[in-house]
Amino acid sequence: MLEKKTRDEILRLIRREVVPAIGCTEPMAVSLCTAKAAEKLGRRPEKIQVWLSGNILKNAMGVGIPGTGMIGLPIAIALGALIGKSEYQLEVLRDLTPEALEEGKRMIAENRIDIQLKKQCPDNLYIEVTCEAEGDSATAIIEGDHTRFVEKASELSDRKDTSNDQEDTPLTLRLVYDFAISAPIDEIRFILKTRDLNMQAADEAKKGNYGHCLGKTIDRPLAHGIFGNSIFSHIISKTASACDARMGGAMIPVMSNSGSGNQGICATNPVAVYAIENENTEEELIRALILSHLTAIYIKQSLGKLSALCGCVVASIGSSCGITYLMGGDFDRICRSVKNMIANLTGMICDGAKPACSLKICSGVSTALLSALLSMEGRCVTATEGIVDEDVDRSIRNLTSIGAEAMRETDEMVLHIMTDKH
Repeated sequence: MLEKKTRDEILRLIRREVVPAIGCTEPMAVSLCTAKAAEKLGRRPEKIQVWLSGNILKNAMGVGIPGTGMIGLPIAIALGALIGKSEYQLEVLRDLTPEALEEGKRMIAENRIDIQLKKQCPDNLYIEVTCEAEGDSATAIIEGDHTRFVEKASELSDRKDTSNDQEDTPLTLRLVYDFAISAPIDEIRFILKTRDLNMQAADEAKKGNYGHCLGKTIDRPLAHGIFGNSIFSHIISKTASACDARMGGAMIPVMSNSGSGNQGICATNPVAVYAIENENTEEELIRALILSHLTAIYIKQSLGKLSALCGCVVASIGSSCGITYLMGGDFDRICRSVKNMIANLTGMICDGAKPACSLKICSGVSTALLSALLSMEGRCVTATEGIVDEDVDRSIRNLTSIGAEAMRETDEMVLHIMTDKH
């Protein structure tokens, strides 16, 4: 068992990165920043100016805002100013009422909100909001993390972080695995909340026609004729359904991972459904969920919160590890699963948060199951093939270096294409 100091540091990391969120985290982070600026102003804003990094803009343009029936940033910003509370973090709009929604629509119609792309941002995740009223103004800035507020200084390099974050424990896949399988079960039982929230989100999708209804489609007779009424189809359906509801604007919380609700869903539901179907014990499920979520957190340490690489790649690697463990896999088999995943999904681009994310999640989860099965059969992509390295941690860094560095130009082109359509 790991020493208590190390366990406590990892537990703090998980609790910080695995948190509830209502709606897509990028527009919710913009709404949160607006709420903070409005609170600092101390009155209802007459005008709101918003500057966003390209990655925030990309991920906030095409997604439904919970409880509004509307898409995109303007309504998220308006409601953040009117009823948002920064203490709610990524559940900032939980006090939404029909009256507030109508007021928010009027604010948009009166052209009181101005949204701009901020060039040369200090981080891919950057939000700056200024609220103005009666000649006064107040500014709030989020940088580096969806809930991390910083104070504006004279130069960008001089920013003061106001979040009091401690330096993260540097992870390896071995450390992730050792923690997941050896931590006292009562210390990690809280991870079951991810199952509760994210499976409830899948159930919510049955109540309406959210997004592209991919989860419901896979659960219909025609799809059963193609995919079968199987563990595979159940996993795909439950995972896609939760994404459908979230991207379609359902007013429900999901448990996010590393600032992404879809990543949280993708790291949770495949593992939870497999455990049910495979009749694993609750302790095995807890350890598999910890393994899945902490693997995703580990990969994000070098990839960054936002990048050109689709987040389902990261979360699906986590769920493949969790499923491999539930199949009876040891550390070596889990390493094989990771390598198999990297050999297949590297390069899948992120073209913003949107209802079609459920399609990419299905691709990721399908590969997660395939990679786990191959691993359990002793099959693994070798170091002579592509970017896979003999060392699993170097394989992960190869993946993240492509996503964080090599695909930057791709990211810029994707944003250009998306904004040129509007």
